[in-house]
Amino acid sequence: MFLKIYPENPNPREIQKAVNCLQNGGIIIYPTDTIYGIGCDIFKTKAIERIADILGERKKKSALSFICSDLSHLSDFTKPISNNVFKIMKKVLPGPYTFILEANNNVPKIIQSNKKTIGIRIPDNIIIREIVKELGHPILSSSVKDDDEVVEYTTDPELIYERYENLVDMVIDGGYGDNIPSTVVDCTSGEIEILREGKGNIDDLY
Repeated sequence: MFLKIYPENPNPREIQKAVNCLQNGGIIIYPTDTIYGIGCDIFKTKAIERIADILGERKKKSALSFICSDLSHLSDFTKPISNNVFKIMKKVLPGPYTFILEANNNVPKIIQSNKKTIGIRIPDNIIIREIVKELGHPILSSSVKDDDEVVEYTTDPELIYERYENLVDMVIDGGYGDNIPSTVVDCTSGEIEILREGKGNIDDLY
């Protein structure tokens, strides 16, 4: 399915269609504040396995992230974080950052990396945040293409649909995407360590 949702004022009925798709074990491609993402419900094991198949070898190289609607989900899936890290997250989110935190036992085993960490994203994009909010818990997330091929990222949702229509259940057209990935910040030591400089402004993290 190809679903147009207007980012300025998302139609609740269209948002619900995406939520229903996720609840039924579907995979969606959706807009973020960076590159279009591919994701599913974090509790749908078969959907997670399908995404792993789509991503292939890249799944082994990159820990998958959670898309959250706000910071209230943090304590559900991560171990306690320092006040310093929380203040920084509160300052820059929603925004184009992925924060690597220690996962707790609520994170499904199939998703956890060997280091037992999880990436947390709260994109500055109302469409995907509304979807997650209505779903009631985070969705699994990865970019539609490999970080090693940033120059080839596709920003046009219609072209994304052409490529992925037989692999996923829904592509959401929320307008043109970006081709710069998020800034990845490792917070597992209690301090800030930049793993990848992306769209987010590093100066805002200090």
